[in-house]
Amino acid sequence: MRYIGQVVAIDAMPMTVLVDLVNGWASIPRHEDGRDSAAYPPVADLAGRLGFPAPELSDQELAATADRIYPVFTAPDAGRRAELVTEFLDEASVRPGLHLVRAELRRGWSVPDPHAALLAASAIALREFLADHEPDRLGVCTGSRCVDVFVDASPGGRRRFCSVTCQNRARVAAFRDRRKPG
Repeated sequence: MRYIGQVVAIDAMPMTVLVDLVNGWASIPRHEDGRDSAAYPPVADLAGRLGFPAPELSDQELAATADRIYPVFTAPDAGRRAELVTEFLDEASVRPGLHLVRAELRRGWSVPDPHAALLAASAIALREFLADHEPDRLGVCTGSRCVDVFVDASPGGRRRFCSVTCQNRARVAAFRDRRKPG
């Protein structure tokens, strides 16, 4: 995030950072796996990866944005995902532009309100990802008691779990179920 005159220049958030934002701060994943009362991850860790100055982000702002973004991952189809992302872009008043960065013109995005920058960076990341990939590459973990989100970057596009840990838990549970007598 950079201030350029009256507007704030922003870049798309890396998808890995977006996933960490949603999984770390959204209320649904935190509730489902019992992290309701647990402390949020350090804001400075995420802020450094975002390019946002840490003092400008609060747990409340991160949680509110994560809760807004979570439904994009749970949307039933590509049309609903597109509607949600478009709503976020409109709400944040995202505009394309050219920005002078170290004596070089670069494509970028801007918003008039610095408080809209986090939602805008998230929406731009989702817009670019969904335009370049199959919409079902965004998902929610199918593991027991886990609703963390993920971005499926696998070659086959058949990812079902947010992590190897959830995948292993599911495999162990299935193995135990097969081994039960009767």
